[in-house]
Amino acid sequence: MDKRNNFKILTFVTQFAVNMLVPICMCSFVGYYIDRYFGTQFWFVALFFIGAIAGGRNIYILARKTYGKDEDSDS
Repeated sequence: MDKRNNFKILTFVTQFAVNMLVPICMCSFVGYYIDRYFGTQFWFVALFFIGAIAGGRNIYILARKTYGKDEDSDS
């Protein structure tokens, strides 16, 4: 494999990681601060899972675009 292909693969893996981690981290931080402000222990967990679902959706959309199965071309 040449260097160009290696960089494409590394870029693709990095995009997957960022698309998954950013929503999880953002929702977790928001949940943490809401819990600290109100003195609860529910929002961190709830928003963590919402972030995980959003990250999974981002990965799904990225994978569909990468493999050329765009939703607009189905019709």
